[in-house]
Amino acid sequence: MKLSENWLREWVNPNLTTADLVEQITMAGLEVDAVEPVAGEFSGVVVGEIIEAEQHPDADKLRVCKVAGNGDEICQVVCGAPNARPGIKIPFAVVGAALPPGEDGKPFKIKKAKLRGVESFGMLCAQVELQLGEDGDGIWELAEDAPVGADLREYLKLNDQCLEVDLTPNRSDCLSVKGIARDVAVLNRLELREPKITPVAATIDDVLKVSLNAGEACSRYVGRVIRGVDVSQSSPLWMQEKLRRAGIRSIDAIVDVTNYVLLELGQPMHAFDLNTLKGGIQARMADDGEKLTLLDGQEVELKADTLVIADDENAVAMAGIMGGEASSVTSETKDIFLESAFFFPVAIAGRARNYGLHTDSSHRFERGVDYKLQAVAIERATQLLLDIVGGEAGPVTEVENEYAPKDREVSLRRSRILSGLGFSMDDDEVVDILTRLGLEMSVKADSGWRFKVPSYRFDIDIEEDLLEELARVYGYNRLPTKSLSADLSIPMQYEARIGLSAVRSQLVARGYQEAITYSFVEPKLLKHFDPDAEPVELQNPISADMAVMRTTLWPGLVSSLQYNLNRQQDRVRLFETGQRFVAEGKGFANLKQEPMLAGLIYGPRQDESWTGKSDNVDFYDIKGDLESVLELLADDASFSFEPAKHPALHPGQSAAILRNGEQVGLLGAMHPQLQKTLGLSHSVYLFEITQASVAEAKLPSFQPLSKFPEVRRDIAVIVDQTEAVSELQKTIEKGAGDYLTELKVFDVYVGKGIDPHRKSVALGLTFQHPSRTLTEDEINASMDVVVRSLEETFNASLR
Repeated sequence: MKLSENWLREWVNPNLTTADLVEQITMAGLEVDAVEPVAGEFSGVVVGEIIEAEQHPDADKLRVCKVAGNGDEICQVVCGAPNARPGIKIPFAVVGAALPPGEDGKPFKIKKAKLRGVESFGMLCAQVELQLGEDGDGIWELAEDAPVGADLREYLKLNDQCLEVDLTPNRSDCLSVKGIARDVAVLNRLELREPKITPVAATIDDVLKVSLNAGEACSRYVGRVIRGVDVSQSSPLWMQEKLRRAGIRSIDAIVDVTNYVLLELGQPMHAFDLNTLKGGIQARMADDGEKLTLLDGQEVELKADTLVIADDENAVAMAGIMGGEASSVTSETKDIFLESAFFFPVAIAGRARNYGLHTDSSHRFERGVDYKLQAVAIERATQLLLDIVGGEAGPVTEVENEYAPKDREVSLRRSRILSGLGFSMDDDEVVDILTRLGLEMSVKADSGWRFKVPSYRFDIDIEEDLLEELARVYGYNRLPTKSLSADLSIPMQYEARIGLSAVRSQLVARGYQEAITYSFVEPKLLKHFDPDAEPVELQNPISADMAVMRTTLWPGLVSSLQYNLNRQQDRVRLFETGQRFVAEGKGFANLKQEPMLAGLIYGPRQDESWTGKSDNVDFYDIKGDLESVLELLADDASFSFEPAKHPALHPGQSAAILRNGEQVGLLGAMHPQLQKTLGLSHSVYLFEITQASVAEAKLPSFQPLSKFPEVRRDIAVIVDQTEAVSELQKTIEKGAGDYLTELKVFDVYVGKGIDPHRKSVALGLTFQHPSRTLTEDEINASMDVVVRSLEETFNASLR
C-alpha cells in the first residue's frame, strides 16, 4: 500500500515528525518499507502561463513562447514541446532555477541561452524533468485555475513524502488511507477526520435490474445509473496528484474517481458504459470455455470456477479482477453504471494468478473487503463524479442474498490477558483500546467481556486476536519483560545404556547404509524366510504385495537388495532397525511387537580399485561386522555363536547368536535354493538380533599402559574338525594366566599331511606384565599349562 503523508494527515494529524510517524506505524504491525519524496529536488520553478506561441524562424520543431509568471516580466522561452500553445498553465523554470539531478548526480541549472539564434530565458518543464511523473512527451499542463507566479512546490504541496506500507495478508482493512488513518488515530488517541459523505438524491428514476446467481461468491451488490456525464472533463489536479503519489496513473475522470475511492476507502469499484449493457446485471459463475476480452486487450478463456459479472447475453467483467473491454468507458460514453460489490475472498483468491493477472482490486478482494462499505462507496463516487463530469444520478440499487456475512462476537477473559501478555491490564484501558479500534462491547461480566467485531476486521475471530490488538496498541516496547524460570527435572542418564545411534554409527563406519522398509510384506516372500510363522493379515491392505505384517526384517532388506542390483549397484551393505510382529495367539492383544536390528551384505569385499582384490564377501565378513557392534557392549564376552539350522539360511554357514546361553538372533548365508529362487547370482549374508540384547554400553575405564615389552608365542595344534575354535580359545585363556593380553587365530589348515578328520589351528599368544619384564621361565610355564590343557581337553597335539 502506497500513500501520501499529506493525504494521511488530512484524516489524522498527530504531532509527530515523519520519522516518528513511520516508526509508530511500523511498531503497530504496519511495516513501512520505504519513505520517498513525492518529487525531485528542484527550486525556482513557478506556475507560468503561455501568452503567445510562434514558430521558430529557423527550426520546424521549436516554438518561441511569451511566458508570464516571473513577476511582472514577460519572458521569452524557446520550447520544443508539441503542445506549447497560448492560454495553458505550465511549470516555468526561470533563469537561476535548479532542476533535479541528472545521471551525473549534479543539479541542472537554468541559464540564459540562445537556441538557433533566438534567446531563451528559462525552460518549460514536463513531468519527467521534475521527477513528478513519467510523462515526457510534452510540457505539463496544469489546472486552469493555477495561480500564475506561485511557487510550484507550494502550489502542488510537494513538500510531502510517499509512504510504502508492507501489510501482512490479514490486515486488509489497512489497504486504504482510511484504514491506516484509523490505526494512527487509535495509537495517538485522536479523532478521525472523515470526509462528509451524504447520500446523493436521485434526480432520475433509471435503475438496472441486478440478480445474484453465484451463492456465497457474491452476496451483496450495489449499483447506480448516472446519465449525461461529460467524459471530456479532466479530473482535478488534487485528485491526479493523490493518485500519482499512490503509484496510480491518471486516465480519465471516471476511472480516476473509482481509483480514488479504492485508495481512500478500500472499496474496489467499476464503471460500465450503460449503453453497451444488454438487459440487466447478474453475478454468476462463468461457463467453461466462455471468452472475455479484458480492459488490457487480452482475450481470456474463462474457467467454470471464475466469478463474472454479466448482462443478459455475455460476461462483461471478471468479478473483482478486471472489467471487459466491450463495456468499458470511452470518450463517447454518455451514461454509466457504477458497480460496488462484496465478493467472498475465497471466490477471488488465486483466480487472478490463474490468468496471469494481478490488480489492485483482486489484491483487496482476495484478502477481504468491508462487507458494509459498498453503499458508502457508491455515494462517495457519485458525489465526486457529479462534481467533476456532471450528470444525473438514479436511485441506488442494493441486492443482498442469504449468504451475506453476519456480525461476529468474540469473548475476552481477564485471566487470559495475564497469561497471554504477562501482566494485568486495567479494565478501563482494555475497553478503551478495543472500542477505539471499532469494537463494541456487548457483554461485561466478572470473568471478562464480549465484543462485537467491526465489519472491516476480517482478522479478528478468536480471543488471541484480541490479545494481539491489545499488545500492539499498548506498545510492544512497553510490554514487561522477565527472564524465564522453570523447575527442570533432569532425568538420570545411564552411561551403561547404549542408544541405537551408537549402533547405527558403528555400522555406517563399516560401510553400511540404513534402510527403512515397510512393515507390510508380500505373503509369499515372507514364507521363504519364515515358513513356520503365521503372520497377521491386514483386512484392507494397500496392495497384494503388502498384505501381511512381517515376522522378520529380512524380506524388506532383500527386496532393497534386489532394487539396488536392478540399478547396477553390485556392492550392497544395508541395515535396518524396526519391529517384527509375531502372533502369540489370536487377537491383536496377543501380537508381540519386538524391536530388531538386521543387516545384509552382498558382492565384493572392497570397492573397485586398482590395488584391491575382487573377492566376494563371506560368512566371516558379516560375523566380524556384528562382533564390532557387540564390542560396544559392557558384557560382549557373554555373547557366543554356535551352529544352527534355519530354513532361509545355508545349512553349513549359519549360526545362532547366544547371550548367556539364550538365543537372541541368527547369522549366516542365504540358503542356495532361496538364492536361486530370488534370482541372486552371488551369496547373500544376513544377520538379525534383538535390539534389547545390544542395549548395554561398555563404560570407559582407565588402565595404564605397560612400559614393558610384549612377548608373543605361536603354537599350532591339531584337533578334530568338529571342535569349535571358540572352545579352544576359552581353554587357552583359562590356562595362560593373568598376563595374556591378546589371543589371535591366524591360520586354519586342512589337507595334505593332516588326518582327514582333523585340522590344524595356529594361534598367537601375547604376554605382557604391567610393572616388569616377564622372564623366559614365566612364559614357558604358561605355555606348558596351555599345551597340557589342550591335550587333556581336546586330545590335541602340537604340529
